[in-house]
Order: sequence, then structure tokens, then C-alpha cells
Amino acid sequence: MKVLTIRQPWATLIVEGVKKYEFRSWKTNYRGEFLIHAGKGIDKEAMKRLSKYLPENLPLGKIIGKATLTDCIPMSEEFANMLSKENNEIYTTHSFSRNYGFKLENIEKIDNPIEAKGQLGFWNFNENRA
Repeated sequence: MKVLTIRQPWATLIVEGVKKYEFRSWKTNYRGEFLIHAGKGIDKEAMKRLSKYLPENLPLGKIIGKATLTDCIPMSEEFANMLSKENNEIYTTHSFSRNYGFKLENIEKIDNPIEAKGQLGFWNFNENRA
């Protein structure tokens, strides 16, 4: 299954249902289900700013959920305005500096996170990677 590694706290914000778009500098034609891997990297500024949305201990280096990628939206002024109205704490001007927003639906948290080594871009998970 496809996997996308996402820095914390962003990965947790997605599986908690707070963040519905993931931002990347690259476009993807992939549509469908994928696993969400919480990378070992941490966005410390976001951790402080968004602490009210987060549980106490964030998993690192683990697959923590899954989602369906339904669209890859080019960043535009209208898209940025829509996101700001939805939640201007989660979707900031930093988000808008990326070229594409991946629209995520059917987001599910995994009860027992799976240890795995991350990778750039979409990658394939198999039990031997863990």
C-alpha cells in the first residue's frame, strides 16, 4: 500500500480530523487510499502554536492512520482564502507557500501504530520495511 511520510504535528492533526489537506511542492496523479506515516521530524513552531489540538505524546517513526487522496489542487488565491476561512490556525501562509494541496477524505486513525522507516514522496509499505 502507498504511504506518505508527514512531519509531526501535521500527521497527528490529520488523523485527529483537524487537518484535511496536506501541502506539497510537487503534483501527484495518485488518487486512492494511502497510509499516513508520522516521520521523526518535528515542526517545533507548529507544536507550540497548535498544542491545544494535540495529544500529549506524538508518535514518531510510525504509521498512524490512513486516508483517501481525492484531489491534488494547485495553490491559488481562492484556494488559500477558502482554507483560511476553514481554520486560519492550521492553514497559514506557510501552507500556501507550497504549490499543491492534497485533499484528504475518509481519514482513519490506526489503533496500534506500526513502526516503519519513512521515505520521501509516496512509497510502498510492506512488512519487511518495518
